[in-house]
Amino acid sequence: MGAGTTATLTDFVRVEATSVRAGTAPDRSAALIARWVLVSLALLAVVAALVGLAFAGSTARIADGVAIAGVDVGGLAPRQARSLLERRFGRVAHVPVVFTAGDERYPIKATTLGVEADWAAAIKTAAREGEGFGPVRGFRRLQTKFFGAEISPPVQAYGAALDFKLAGLAEAIDQRHVEAKLVRRGLGIEVVAGQPGRRLDQKAASASIVRALARLDHGGQVALPVRIDPVEVTAADLAPAAHQARIALSAPVRLQHGETRWKLPRWRIAEILSLPVAGQTTVAIAGPGAEAWFDKLRKSIEHAPVDATFAVKPGGIDIVPDKPGVGIDVPATAKALFAAATSPTARTAELAVRTTVAERTTSDAETMGITGIVGSYYTTYGGIPSRLHNVALVAKLIDGALIAPGATFSFNSTTGERTAEKGFQEAPVIINGELQTGLGGGICQVSTTVFNAAYEAGLQIDERTNHALYISHYPLGRDATVNYPDQDLKFRNDTDKWLLLRTFVGSGSLTVNLYGTPQNRRVETTEQPLRDVGAPRVKRVPDPSMQIGTSAVDEYGQPARATSVSRTVYAADGTVLHEDTWYSSYRSEPKVVRVGTKPKPKPKTPDVSKVDQLVPVPDTTVPDAPPASSPQP
Repeated sequence: MGAGTTATLTDFVRVEATSVRAGTAPDRSAALIARWVLVSLALLAVVAALVGLAFAGSTARIADGVAIAGVDVGGLAPRQARSLLERRFGRVAHVPVVFTAGDERYPIKATTLGVEADWAAAIKTAAREGEGFGPVRGFRRLQTKFFGAEISPPVQAYGAALDFKLAGLAEAIDQRHVEAKLVRRGLGIEVVAGQPGRRLDQKAASASIVRALARLDHGGQVALPVRIDPVEVTAADLAPAAHQARIALSAPVRLQHGETRWKLPRWRIAEILSLPVAGQTTVAIAGPGAEAWFDKLRKSIEHAPVDATFAVKPGGIDIVPDKPGVGIDVPATAKALFAAATSPTARTAELAVRTTVAERTTSDAETMGITGIVGSYYTTYGGIPSRLHNVALVAKLIDGALIAPGATFSFNSTTGERTAEKGFQEAPVIINGELQTGLGGGICQVSTTVFNAAYEAGLQIDERTNHALYISHYPLGRDATVNYPDQDLKFRNDTDKWLLLRTFVGSGSLTVNLYGTPQNRRVETTEQPLRDVGAPRVKRVPDPSMQIGTSAVDEYGQPARATSVSRTVYAADGTVLHEDTWYSSYRSEPKVVRVGTKPKPKPKTPDVSKVDQLVPVPDTTVPDAPPASSPQP
């Protein structure tokens, strides 16, 4: 066993020793190869460095093979390159580039749009193509020389000019597509195919135009980006509508309502039948022809509702019931007519009508509480026919006015401007404190009567103005003048029910009644005496028919006057509702005096040259003539 162990160990050592000796030769070979590789790489590096240095060139010049905007600038200094580019661009800036869209041509110059290229930025980019340290720069320049480098300069244009040009191009180029449509020729229906359109892609065109104008070669043509505007409705889409239209025009249609019948011949159906246009695909009873036909039909069928009104009777007022109206339901009738027209057999339609309700129904009128007189006043008047006409006209304008609870009645808002177009005539009127002739004279007769009716009703009066001159036939201090639009008469309905204002014009008299729910208010009035506050001024009028030094009084005038009226309004339970005082100041009316301006006659001088011819006259005493009497006022 020991011998066996020794043998095994000996074999192991031998094998191991043999293994070591066998690996020594390959390691030396590998080392040798590595050294040769390193030497070769070093030699290659040296050669590459030498080659790079050989082609490195000068950093002061642009690498060969570099082109800017298609112009070779290789080997040029930056200043030389910029000068070259600017000269080339200056020669082509006024040469138009021809842009095309289909068969149309649109020449545009760079100067028109203010197109400019940033040559300095482009040259900086070109210079970077050959930059680097020593050999690296050489190899980069070799690459540029053999493979080239094209640089596009940054460009810009004047925005407003470019937008204006694009808008003009779009207007000339754009053609909206035409949808397929149905056309009636006589009583026949034809389908007209649609046509596609085109549109200028303005965003893409903007970039394309600026780039093309920035080039240094303006030869050739540039196609503008144009896209197709497709048809949305085709002839096939209109086939069902064409079929319906042909059926509609194939025979007459009848419309009925109760015992009444209307026959619509084929030509009438053609007038009221709306064919699809502008992308529509359906036919209908519609359009201007149908509207005109329905308007005529309305005149024979429809009648408007009548509001409930109020009728005055002795001692009170009655409600006149409302009357409902009848109207044609046009959409429903048009739908029924279309169904009958597009049916080959059932070609009768029913007229659809609807009841129209009055704006103020009988029940509405009942809840308004207009049951009796709340206030009333009566005045008399006279004058020339035009004044009488104006009184009646303005009374008619305010007659029937309804005033809601809490609402304010405005005389001017109710009558509107008093104009000749409304029928007002010239009549005596006070203008700037003088009695003159003006349009609408006599209106204040009505406003004064309305004021006093509201006064006696105990209503709140918000605005009232006295006349400029005192008028004796109006109640003292209770006259009210109006002038559109600055002077108004306003009173408020301070009851909880509606008020109705009615006017009654008689022969020389006017009555204004306010109807509502009687409030049983009590009105107490205190009047101050009319007092003089200023003498009338004297107005002298030259009279050439009277001798100087003489005068005559035509009008003695009136003094300026003032008064006031106080009113206390009590509710039915004795509560004070209103305490008001109205002050009235009236201007004076001038005293008019005519003053003579005719010169006195000069005394006659005797002619002494003829004194011998004088005939003596007996001395006779003549009595003095009586003095002239003064003119009476």
